[in-house]
Amino acid sequence: MSESRTVTSLQAKKSLLKAFQVKRPLFLWGPPGIGKSELVEGITNDLNGLMIDLRLGQMEPTDIRGIPFYNKDIGKMDWAPPVELPDEETAAQYPIVVLFLDELNSAAPSVQSAAYQLILNRRIGKYKLPDNVVMVAAGNRESDKGVTYRMPTPLANRFIHQEMKVDFPSWLEWAVNNRVHKDVVGYLSFAKQDLYDFDAKSASRAFATPRSWTFVSQLLDDASDDDTTMNLIAGTVGEGLAVKFMAHKKVAGKMPNPADILSGKVKTLEVKEVSAMYSLVISMCYELKGAIENKVEDKKFHEMADNFLGYMMKNFETELTVMGARIALTTYDLPFLPTKLKNFDEFHQRYGKYILQASA
Repeated sequence: MSESRTVTSLQAKKSLLKAFQVKRPLFLWGPPGIGKSELVEGITNDLNGLMIDLRLGQMEPTDIRGIPFYNKDIGKMDWAPPVELPDEETAAQYPIVVLFLDELNSAAPSVQSAAYQLILNRRIGKYKLPDNVVMVAAGNRESDKGVTYRMPTPLANRFIHQEMKVDFPSWLEWAVNNRVHKDVVGYLSFAKQDLYDFDAKSASRAFATPRSWTFVSQLLDDASDDDTTMNLIAGTVGEGLAVKFMAHKKVAGKMPNPADILSGKVKTLEVKEVSAMYSLVISMCYELKGAIENKVEDKKFHEMADNFLGYMMKNFETELTVMGARIALTTYDLPFLPTKLKNFDEFHQRYGKYILQASA
C-alpha cells in the first residue's frame, strides 16, 4: 500500500458517503491511531444511523457464519445466524445501518473466508443483510508492525480502497467539534508536526497519533499534580513530546480567562508566547459555542462576539486571528450578524479575504 494514493479524513468522508449511496463496500487503510473508526462512527451519527462494530481480528469464523444445530421441529440440521449481525427488525429502526468490519486484514484467513461470502453476496448461509445495511472495513498496512494477514485477491477486489493519511486541518475540525482540550488543540496548532510521529521501526511503546492526543485531552484536569500528569502524558505520546507539551501548558495557564475577554473585562494580553495564544483562541471559540448551546440572549451573545473580534484584532497576528474567525464562523457556524457587531466592518476589511481563502 506504500505507493497508493492517500486521502485526508475529509476526503475519505466524501468517498464513504458516495460508496454508501451505491452500496459498495469500502476499505479504509492507514497506520494505527489516525481515526479510521472515529471517522466511520462520526458519519454514522451524522446520518442518524446505527454502527455495528465487528472487530474481526478477535473473532472466530462461527461468529460470522453462525453455527449449525438440529432443528427437531423440521427434523433437519438448521443454521443459527450470528447475534451481532442486524436483523430486519433492528435495521428497520434506522435510516442506515453501517456494518463496520474493523481489523479485517488482522483476522485469521478462516475468518476472512467467512466474511468473504457476506461481502460478496450480502448474505451468508440463510442470513441476508437488510437492504439499508452498508459495509465498511478497515485495517492497518502491512508495514505498520501490526498483526496482519495478506488479504486474498478475490476479497480485496470486492472493495473500494482508500488509504488515509494524517492531515492537520481535518483533525482540527474534528477536534474543535468534539471539544478536545484547548491546550491540546492549542499546542498542536502551533506544533502541527507533533500530531503524528509513529515510526514502525521505533521500539518506543508510546507515540503520538490523533488517537493518543485524544487520550492526553482526557487526562488533563485540575486535580492531578504536574508530576502525575507528566508521567501519564509521557506514557501516551512519548517523553519528548510530553516535556514540550507540559511547558506549553504551564505558559497557557497564565493566559487570561476567556470569559473575562468576551465580557469585555480584559482587553490586553501580557503573555506573548505563541503556542499559549493558540490555546487562548481555542478557549474563546469554545466559550462562544457554549453560549449558543446555553441559549444566552441574542444581545449578550453579540456583545461577546464583538469583544472576540476586537480582542483578536488588537492582540493577535493574522494567522491566529483568521484561525479563530474560521472556527467560529465556518466550523461552528455561529450566528454572527454584522449589523450587531461594531467591529465587524474593520474585521472584514482586514481579514475577510484570508478567511475566505482558509475556508475554500
